[in-house]
Amino acid sequence: MKTNDTDNAPFSVLHHVSLVVADIEKATRFYESIGIGPFTEYPPMREYVKIQVPDEEGFYNLTIRCAQIGPVQLQLIQPGEGKSLYKDHLEKKGEGVYHLGFVVDDIDASERQVRDLGLEVISSGRRENGSGFAYLGTAAQGAVTLLIRQSPPE
Repeated sequence: MKTNDTDNAPFSVLHHVSLVVADIEKATRFYESIGIGPFTEYPPMREYVKIQVPDEEGFYNLTIRCAQIGPVQLQLIQPGEGKSLYKDHLEKKGEGVYHLGFVVDDIDASERQVRDLGLEVISSGRRENGSGFAYLGTAAQGAVTLLIRQSPPE
């Protein structure tokens, strides 16, 4: 997806808003009951073959469901067994918005760009095709974690 012809900044195109939930079934039922949905399962986390995460078990045990709302996706994420950034958030702050995800054309170039802006990459992952994500340690300064992602080819 082309981010923007005039501005190739990593935060130009909002892709999704991610909510951490304790009970994904309950959250899905609620949102669908008010007309947000339908929700679909996120592709298996095992698609990510190169990951830098606090705990692989915690990363692979996330349950994620997505619903498209116009051009922006709503993601519900329930942590499972093991450690994860989401489980930490849920335990410390409760349910709610964890991150804003922005789509970029080239994850590696965008990751270098955000590091040049002084942002710390706190977790990342890549698929075999080179697409993937990077979480940025922005919650303390901006009240929410930011994420950049390169979507896999269609």
